[in-house]
Amino acid sequence: MSFKPESFANLDTLHCLGVIFDSNLNFDQHVTKLVQSCFLQLSHIAKVSSYLPKNVISQIIRAFISSRLGDCNSLFSCLTASAASRLQMVQNAAARLLTRTKRREHITPILASLHWLPVHFRIQFKILLITFKATHGLAPSYISAFLTPYIAPRPLRSADQKLLHIPWSRFKPKGDRAFSVVAPTLWNQLLLNIRSVESVQHFKKLIKTYLYKQVFMYS
Repeated sequence: MSFKPESFANLDTLHCLGVIFDSNLNFDQHVTKLVQSCFLQLSHIAKVSSYLPKNVISQIIRAFISSRLGDCNSLFSCLTASAASRLQMVQNAAARLLTRTKRREHITPILASLHWLPVHFRIQFKILLITFKATHGLAPSYISAFLTPYIAPRPLRSADQKLLHIPWSRFKPKGDRAFSVVAPTLWNQLLLNIRSVESVQHFKKLIKTYLYKQVFMYS
């Protein structure tokens, strides 16, 4: 499949795999549509929530809200603060609906009780998972091509730390939000014992615990 560049010259947005790409690549229009869809679903769930047990409501929220927030969210490293905040409002509303808590109650303990990572950290989780798969030959080659091991200019302790090279970004701040920059930056911040894991399931467990501690135990 091939495309002619001139065919996209007059397009403000492009739809691909359910994601709306805009000319600024900040996904504002996609987030707007996503937030509207999620709040509509939450309103429907709220109408029947009093008739359903909590575990059933949890499954419904996971199917209609959490799955949508997590769909293609590895692209969201370039979200504006406003867009990220709107997505977090959706998650907060879902958490309050599930736990039947009021708006005046602080949201952090509620998310912690549900073991829900906030939206920003869910994005980091997905990027790190893709990075793990790419460095272990479990991702498509076009993703793995963005990542290269860090090679020290001379023998150093960091040579066996399983670090990734962080490329210099010419265009700031947008260039710093590219996967080729964000992924190795987040990866290099992990503890060595996490970077050294070989199993996907073990890595997912460790990384969720790592991010959970960052959010709820040090906040």
